Amino acid sequence: MILEVILFLAGIALLIKGADLFVGGGGGLAARFGVSPAIIGFTVIAFGTSLPEFVVSVNAVIANDTGIALGNVLGSNIANIALVLALCAFIRPALVSGGMANLRETALMLAATGVFCLCALRGVLDLPAGLVMLATFAVILFIMTRGGGAIAEGVIRSHGRRDILLTVGGLAAVVIGSQLVIDGAVAIAGFFQIPTFVIGLSIVAVGTSLPELATSLVAIMKGEDAISVGNLLGSNIFNLLFVMGIGALIRPVPVANLTDTLIVAAFSVAVIPLFLGSDRWTRLWAVGLMAAYAVYIAFIFGMI
Repeated sequence: MILEVILFLAGIALLIKGADLFVGGGGGLAARFGVSPAIIGFTVIAFGTSLPEFVVSVNAVIANDTGIALGNVLGSNIANIALVLALCAFIRPALVSGGMANLRETALMLAATGVFCLCALRGVLDLPAGLVMLATFAVILFIMTRGGGAIAEGVIRSHGRRDILLTVGGLAAVVIGSQLVIDGAVAIAGFFQIPTFVIGLSIVAVGTSLPELATSLVAIMKGEDAISVGNLLGSNIFNLLFVMGIGALIRPVPVANLTDTLIVAAFSVAVIPLFLGSDRWTRLWAVGLMAAYAVYIAFIFGMI
């Protein structure tokens, strides 16, 4: 069991480092073409920081561990909102307070969540659901990439020819790390007799959300607020529509319990009040979100 835990932690480390390398390389490639920070955050960086969720969930589906696949996506989206975004808003309330500067991204995230929930209501994410989710994702991606903007600066810089090497190397690290995470998660779940879905919702989800946390914190510290928020909202769209859309094409993913799907929808809607008040209100709401996340984790482990 000790070896499995060590391998699990090593897998998390590879996921984080691999996503970081991918973000650096992919963001650098995009910056060379003059893509705006907000669009890079919503697309390239969102995909890069969602690579752990993507590879973990797809590998889990292939291995027929659909509980880990679905739990990882749902848990990561909840963690992105109630843990990562809430923490960033608490540290820097000006990131979101005083208006709906991120109105379009928020609306698109809510639309993506709505489409996912409608597909999940059927009780299974199968081929038709996967096609619907991927088609919706394509439409959202088209909407987000239509705009232009200034050349990305700050945390988004080109590394010349190294960008391709960073991107490929980061992807390789994520792939290897994801397999270690899946094997470790299954072993831990079996040892403690915990359903793999719960492990996916909690430990795996938080682990695969660490790249979003690291990227967003670095972005707000360097003043790239648009990248921070766009990264989180875009990552949630990638997780729900692209990751689970691909997973559904590979193998039907049962949705045995809609409770966690509805909780994802509730946390997604709970993003809106962050944008509507003063700095003080934003901090209070952020604390409320983090407290709600703690209650949710206690709930899924049967402590409440």
